[in-house]
Amino acid sequence: MSVVLDVLVQAALLGGLYTLFALGQSLMFGVMRLTNTAHGDFIILAAFAAIAGLMLTGGSGWAALGVSLALLPIAFGFGWALQRWVLNGTLGRDPLPSLVVTFGLAIVIQNLLLELFSADPRAIETGGFNTHSLALPGGLAIGALPLLILVLAVAATAGLQWLFSATALGRSFRAVSDDREIAELMGLHAGKVYALATGIAFVLVALAGVLQAMRTTVSPSDGPLLLLFAFEAVIIGGMGSFWGTLAGAMLLGLAQQVGFRLDPGWGIWFGHLVFLAVLVLRPQGLFPRTRG
Repeated sequence: MSVVLDVLVQAALLGGLYTLFALGQSLMFGVMRLTNTAHGDFIILAAFAAIAGLMLTGGSGWAALGVSLALLPIAFGFGWALQRWVLNGTLGRDPLPSLVVTFGLAIVIQNLLLELFSADPRAIETGGFNTHSLALPGGLAIGALPLLILVLAVAATAGLQWLFSATALGRSFRAVSDDREIAELMGLHAGKVYALATGIAFVLVALAGVLQAMRTTVSPSDGPLLLLFAFEAVIIGGMGSFWGTLAGAMLLGLAQQVGFRLDPGWGIWFGHLVFLAVLVLRPQGLFPRTRG
């Protein structure tokens, strides 16, 4: 019984991390129908930006929190500008231009990070917080940092759902997503709305990158794997559905933890199997967003 409980706990913690990886992708697709193939590389870029900030300030431990908070508005501005001046020009009925442009951005980011930081793995020093754990009944232990990541993931999911369902900005997001032409006839500027959505998505990207670098080491070549995890979580849960993304990330984390328990080399493979099963049996995802 304790083994089953441990698997469920670890699956929830891993799912929280995957949720943060995936929420930005889910937001961009939900509003713009844009699949950002550079998503994982932007997460790694944010991680290295935080690492560079700590290197320049000579800080560690609690200084990581300050650098992380300072990075969030920068990420929003970067995402806003990227969408406003680059990605808006790729949107249309044909998805190929956005795929090509974001794929090119991924290559540029990877090579830029290799030039600046080399291929050596790096991490954010947390003053030992990443190794702290909390004791649970039954002899189980839960890491303080993974628990914080899970709490932030649930909070971010709830916040995005509230934003979409209860605010004027959320209504604008839904309007341009459902029918851009009619929304513009009603006075909305779709390009600006898209830029705001991407700015918010990049705040989530920056948060995911910083937490990933606190949790483990990162290297410039990690982006494609993080993109894969984010993409699988979004597809399993349902494109554009935030609670669905959370559920998909949890299911992906559970599948991987079961695989790891059976054999250390099977974890990632088990996650891929669940992803493929959902594609075959329910290609729209478990909880797809309904329009309107």
